[in-house]
Amino acid sequence: MAYVAQINIRRNGKWAHRESRTFDSRASASAWYKKRMKEIRAAGEDLSAIKSKGRTLSTAIDRYITESVKEIGRTKAQVLRSIREYDIAAMSCNEIQSHDIVQFAKDLSTTRTPSTVGNYLSHLAAIFAIARPAWGIPLDQQAMKDAFVVCNRLGISGKSQKRNRRPTLGELDKLLSLFDDKHAHRPNSVPMHKVVGFALFSTRRQEEITRVAWTGLDQLHSRVFIKDMKHPGDKVGNDVWCDLPEPAMRIALAMPKKKPLVFPFHSDTISTAFTRACKVLEIEDLRFHDLRHEGVTRLFEIGDTIPQVAAVSGHRAWSSLQRYTHIKQSGDKYENWKWLDRLSR
Repeated sequence: MAYVAQINIRRNGKWAHRESRTFDSRASASAWYKKRMKEIRAAGEDLSAIKSKGRTLSTAIDRYITESVKEIGRTKAQVLRSIREYDIAAMSCNEIQSHDIVQFAKDLSTTRTPSTVGNYLSHLAAIFAIARPAWGIPLDQQAMKDAFVVCNRLGISGKSQKRNRRPTLGELDKLLSLFDDKHAHRPNSVPMHKVVGFALFSTRRQEEITRVAWTGLDQLHSRVFIKDMKHPGDKVGNDVWCDLPEPAMRIALAMPKKKPLVFPFHSDTISTAFTRACKVLEIEDLRFHDLRHEGVTRLFEIGDTIPQVAAVSGHRAWSSLQRYTHIKQSGDKYENWKWLDRLSR
């Protein structure tokens, strides 16, 4: 829930001044509105000073969130709101220079990895790119670009390290046994053993799994419709048909057809259950997303080509799959895996 305070002033048939702020409470929105209107009334006819005063980075962030026609992803909106808690958010837009952005990145780096800092800067850069041409808010896009270069060279920001963690068959056996036993005792709980199996053989991310609908399962052509697949530029509306390997299709078809979604569960619930199980079983450094890496690796190991693997994983850029090409075909280690039949029941 958010509360938006908007001020729109027309004079002589034209917009003389427009601005808005978003708050977490109605009281805060009302207090800001009263204070701002008092400043505007005190300025009289000349609103030129008012237009620059109060135009902080926080103002630009709020406007971006509230006025963007293109739907903003949950993660991006969360990041932008968290930026408002830092000192840079209270600075006037026309005063922010590259060294201010670098200092903000340094503050972030005390508790976040370089890759996370880079993500924060990327989301913030989107506002710097449109603030001046769209709203006349004086944010310097070049200052943002310069700060990016500095942060990368100083190691404050950077790309995430490629993970190569793969679950062993022993680890998967422990996990699936735990999940299977839990579901047997609590039939209404999330069937994590099937979720894990589907993730492994479909190479789907956990959020994508929770959006798979029965109408999106195409048995005839062995494919699945993925809504809002993750993409660096456009996640929302990036709907794609992906090939679905036979083991994954069997697991999906074994799910109860009581709801429109095949796996009608919350992504956070899946993540929490997986993390907790690894901790209980003392399985170190294994994440749910590693199942996708394992699934992609398996496809190369059974001899699939890059185009064939990309059709399953959904990678647009084949270059993203180049790191797998060193794998020599070694057959399918899951060929006689006991869990294949169990997960398909």
